[in-house]
Amino acid sequence: MKISFGNLYPSTLGFETVLRDIEALMDNSIESINDKFPPHNIIKINDTSYAVELAVAGFKQTEIDITVKDGLLVIKGDKSNSHSETQYLHKGISNRSFTKSIRLADTIEVQGATLNDGILSINLENIIPESKKPKKIEIKELKNFDVPKIEKSIETVNT
Repeated sequence: MKISFGNLYPSTLGFETVLRDIEALMDNSIESINDKFPPHNIIKINDTSYAVELAVAGFKQTEIDITVKDGLLVIKGDKSNSHSETQYLHKGISNRSFTKSIRLADTIEVQGATLNDGILSINLENIIPESKKPKKIEIKELKNFDVPKIEKSIETVNT
């Protein structure tokens, strides 16, 4: 099922990119339903700070790669080089590679990452530039407004 916001385009201005991104996310969400590994949390710390936490038990710092490109945060864990001779009777702890992608808003910047006790934490900050912050628009009062001219033109139309 494809979702389209095409009917909103005529009644909005400047939201084309956002609407296209939402359409793409909705299209990709069907594909990513089974992409639950590794489990993750998205935490709102305050109005401008966020953290993404991933459960990456068994991964070393050198096996994890974090990149941001074109508003897409990509976290990759590579376990392809780790081969074990261990014979498991039951293996419930996953030892597989993964790629997790999270779409970021234009104003979200990655501030850093830490790995502690099997939890990878990526710190994010919403940095809104001055040009994007709300600003008050002054309403100017017209002085020397020529009311008689307007009335005169109305009288001319009525006669």
